[in-house]
Amino acid sequence: MKNLLLIAAASAALIACEKETIIEGGNPPAAVAAAPVVLPPSITATKTYRCKDSSLVYIDWLSDNQSANLRAEATGTPVQLKAAAAGEPMTADGYSLTGDAKAASISVTRPGTGTQSCKA
Repeated sequence: MKNLLLIAAASAALIACEKETIIEGGNPPAAVAAAPVVLPPSITATKTYRCKDSSLVYIDWLSDNQSANLRAEATGTPVQLKAAAAGEPMTADGYSLTGDAKAASISVTRPGTGTQSCKA
């Protein structure tokens, strides 16, 4: 009999701890009604370009056609470049990139090197 009372008391305590959300009028919480999540663009092409000064640049072209990741070294930290609209130059803090993944040559501006033409 004691065990039955202990089990009943423990069950009552657990039931009292459960949290239940009641939504008045059936409206979902704000988190559920939020706008859908937009995923970041994926990499559509990765290319290596040789520039006029014989340096190499490594570019990851992204699927939104408005951004790319530029690296000065194959394993270097990328600089993300963005354009206001597709087809416009992609820029970021002293960097500029004109072209796309399909083009055989691009134009790159980097701090300390100026603007130069680079070929895939």
